[in-house]
Amino acid sequence: MEPPYAPLSESCAKALGDKVYEKRKLASQEIEKMVTEFNNKNNSAQIRKLIEVLATDYATSRDANRRKGALIGLAAMGLGLGKDTGKYVQGLVTPIMTCLSDPDIRVRYFACESLYNVVKVARSAIIPFFPELFAALSRLVTDSDQMVKDGSELLDRLLKDIVTESSQTFNLQAFIPLLREHIYVKDAFARQYVISWISILNAVPDINMVNYLTEILDGLFVMLEDNTLEIQRMCETTISQFLKSIRNDSSSVRMEDTINTLITHAQSPNELIKSIAITWIREFVQIFGPNVLPYASGIFTAILPCLEYNVESKRSIKECAVSVNNSMMLLVSTKELKTETVAKIDLRSIMDVLSQYLTHNSMHTKIAVLKWIHHLFTNFPNEMSVHARNLNTNLLSTLADNSDEVVLQSLSVLAEIVNSQESRELNDFNKSHYREFLLSLLNLFSEEKLILENRASLIIRKLCVLLNAEYIYRTFAEIIAEGVPNLKFASTVVRLLNMILLTSTELFELRTSLRNISNGKSADLFQCLYKSWAHCPVSTLSLCLLTQSYQHVSRLVTLFADVEITLELLTELDKLVQLIESPIFAPLRLTLVSKANNCADAQYLAHALFGILMLLPQTEAFDTLRNRLQCVPNYWGHDPVDERNSLEYKSGIDFDALEQHFIKLQKAHREQRIVHRKRSVITPESN
Repeated sequence: MEPPYAPLSESCAKALGDKVYEKRKLASQEIEKMVTEFNNKNNSAQIRKLIEVLATDYATSRDANRRKGALIGLAAMGLGLGKDTGKYVQGLVTPIMTCLSDPDIRVRYFACESLYNVVKVARSAIIPFFPELFAALSRLVTDSDQMVKDGSELLDRLLKDIVTESSQTFNLQAFIPLLREHIYVKDAFARQYVISWISILNAVPDINMVNYLTEILDGLFVMLEDNTLEIQRMCETTISQFLKSIRNDSSSVRMEDTINTLITHAQSPNELIKSIAITWIREFVQIFGPNVLPYASGIFTAILPCLEYNVESKRSIKECAVSVNNSMMLLVSTKELKTETVAKIDLRSIMDVLSQYLTHNSMHTKIAVLKWIHHLFTNFPNEMSVHARNLNTNLLSTLADNSDEVVLQSLSVLAEIVNSQESRELNDFNKSHYREFLLSLLNLFSEEKLILENRASLIIRKLCVLLNAEYIYRTFAEIIAEGVPNLKFASTVVRLLNMILLTSTELFELRTSLRNISNGKSADLFQCLYKSWAHCPVSTLSLCLLTQSYQHVSRLVTLFADVEITLELLTELDKLVQLIESPIFAPLRLTLVSKANNCADAQYLAHALFGILMLLPQTEAFDTLRNRLQCVPNYWGHDPVDERNSLEYKSGIDFDALEQHFIKLQKAHREQRIVHRKRSVITPESN
């Protein structure tokens, strides 16, 4: 009858479970010799029987010493089998793996040692069991006992060597789900373990980890948040290795998943994560070119907020974001790829993102957004037309921005939208988009007093450069003339438009055109402007002086007897006198000494200026104008004047009708002022 632990001898079986290590070691040496003999005789039955005894009667025993005996015995079998260990590797490894999670610290340590010895001789034969080994080691590296940790690290290094040399048989596809499962661990030691494996595998030439980058990239970025500098460094190095691999060969990259991961982490509050993610985005834009355009909206979400960074610690992030922004603009504006670009970009999602960042706190971000909108309208006017109406409200709101640069850039966009909706050859003045836009602008001025006071002049001057100054003024005049309920507001806007017309360098051509009202087109524009300018008496005088309608000015001045002379009106007259002394009105001053048109214009002008002088109190402006008029030759008025010689008469304009219009509007202003004064002295009961 065989001993109960055959093929172990009774003494060997007893020693193998002894509490003394030396006795267990002697037993293991006997086992090694026994297995060597069995293997030399090809007695696999006895070998398998011995494995079963160790696995069943020892490795699962309640006695910790017997479990230790099983581990040293299994290791001895591996040594005895040598190169033939691979035939029995499953039987050897399985019981050892069970002991790796043993509650006894010493058993876990001996399990590490035993497995190391088996793996060392089994080499590549251990590869099929790699997922189980990886999972077990991921637990052991976090063990509470330092000896167990040290043992697991030795085993881990051995496994890495084996996987590296057996890369062609290593099943990476089966391993990746396990790696992805462990990549989100929180423990610092477990994180180091996972990162080290990713780095090692990525360094093996025969293994293309880029194929599986999307499975692990998010986890690597998450680990960058670790408080341990060593883990941050390892993570950063590993991510850099991946980027280097992509630069060398980008064919394996799964674009959509990868770039979406980068976009997500580029919005992280962690500066290191944000910096690395945006650096990757910059590289992707350079490497993949137009292929990144489908993800443009996400890229904008990532980079636009970074443009506001001014602190030194975030300087590199901002520079990287600027680089991405510039590269994206070049991609969109590549004329050779325009058809392809239109097909790739999702304008709706892009405009959703850009509209969102129009209200961002940063001036730099808003300017970048506005430049992008302008860029898109310039390159894709037809495709962008559907977004024009939704943009107008947001763009108008930016006109209240504290930054002049934002305001000017916004106006450039608004002008481009108007231009993109209209034919480049504007043959008539009835342009609906001009009108709709300028009506919105007037409404904004009406609702936002600060914009009217602080920004309106800049806005109008810029628009006159970007669009057509004549159309701008004509449309404004038509809107005001057709009826603005608040007559005081109408008067304020006219005063503003008039001052810009008379003083702005941007409107030199328009002033030159208006001076020649004998031309039919100029005469038509003058009449259009007059109908709204009549809201403001002094502005009307200024317009008529500019257009050399001197006879009409002399008649208008007499009507001021019926106009309420307020402090505001006197202030405007004071400014008018200053304008008369400015270079803009040099032709007017020369008219006073001209004999052209049989001196008709000169005498009408002199009469008008004397009338203005009489309206002024004796202030500095009074003295200035009186001194000017004293230089006028005293022969004016000696001969009768033939009005048919005046420029005004030659224009063919019905000035009588214009005069009646002026009287009518001034009457309306007077009536509205009376109503407002009555209301101001009445205290509503609700108050």
